Amino acid sequence: MKTRGALLWEPGTRSGWSVEDIEIDPPKEHEALIKLAASGICHSDDHIDTGDIPLPWAPLLGGHEGAGVVEEVGPGVTYVKPGDHVVLSFLPSCGRCAMCVKGKGSLCELAAGVLSGVAPDGTHRVHARGKGVGCMSYLGTFSPYVCAPLDAVVKIPEDMPLDKAALIGCGVPTGWGSAVYAAEIQLGDTVMVVGTGGVGMNAVQGARLKGARNIVAVDPVAFKREKAMEFGATHAASDWAEAREVVDGLTNGQGAERVILTVGVVEGDMLEEAQQLVTRGGVLVLTGVSPALQREVKLDIFTVVLSGKRIQGSLYGTTNARTDVPLLADLYLRGELKLDELITRTYALDDINQAFRDMHDGKNVRGVIVYD
Repeated sequence: MKTRGALLWEPGTRSGWSVEDIEIDPPKEHEALIKLAASGICHSDDHIDTGDIPLPWAPLLGGHEGAGVVEEVGPGVTYVKPGDHVVLSFLPSCGRCAMCVKGKGSLCELAAGVLSGVAPDGTHRVHARGKGVGCMSYLGTFSPYVCAPLDAVVKIPEDMPLDKAALIGCGVPTGWGSAVYAAEIQLGDTVMVVGTGGVGMNAVQGARLKGARNIVAVDPVAFKREKAMEFGATHAASDWAEAREVVDGLTNGQGAERVILTVGVVEGDMLEEAQQLVTRGGVLVLTGVSPALQREVKLDIFTVVLSGKRIQGSLYGTTNARTDVPLLADLYLRGELKLDELITRTYALDDINQAFRDMHDGKNVRGVIVYD
């Protein structure tokens, strides 16, 4: 199939995305060809353009957050059929490895290869300029068609709007699960969410659904602080100093039970700022991505140990795509999860570089590419 896609030819150079002709192979065994309705603009793809996530190969077809309709299936595929509505999970879950059978699908062994530059069988499904193209997270949703491994395909109800469903492939479960699962929020907790973009805004939603008493949204962008109040935040702050003042006032100086770090790029000195706002016995959740080669971290380990605090990493919100993607779709359809309000602007594929500029400028909660 000949179509168009947004490629990175020089990862790590901030050269931006090149929208050009590509060719996608038909699905093989254990694969499906999906006609996408939409793809989210996520900071993870930008990390590869900036070099925060080093990539030793090129080109890359970007995009890992999408939803659409099954167009064709490979030999022997029975889980989905043409016409089914699906969400693409940016981390596949095989259901068979040690992590999957323990219920930790976000840590599936298949995820180790999502930036390998090839499909799970070691070959390419996408080609451009006579070269094999690696796909972000085995997917490459910056194209209207995706040849996806079945382990990354999750069926959803047909009455779920596909442009909204695209967001529950990455940003929504990552933020929501960081609050619901990783932070283990308890009824009545004071929760602080640092960074309220496409991931953090859903951490706010997760905290609300878990019954947090106080939800403090911290973001330097006034627009995002205002939006956070619509999603369930009870208080807002623009920086660490203001956040400390708010949290101290709410907790009589004791600190928040849960602090969730969902900024676009987590720098090493942020951990100490965050842990200072965690109460004794509380949890600091690290969800945002740091530069892969960053090794210097500022942290008062003495206080962390003597205060019994926990620092918890969270990949994909510690969710299980097979069960949590349908759950999130159901919550939306029942009016308990806001998705429409997450989409600030929509873009054509040709405008993808503008979409990333808007993300950097803090203009969007989530930008979304919409396909015909």
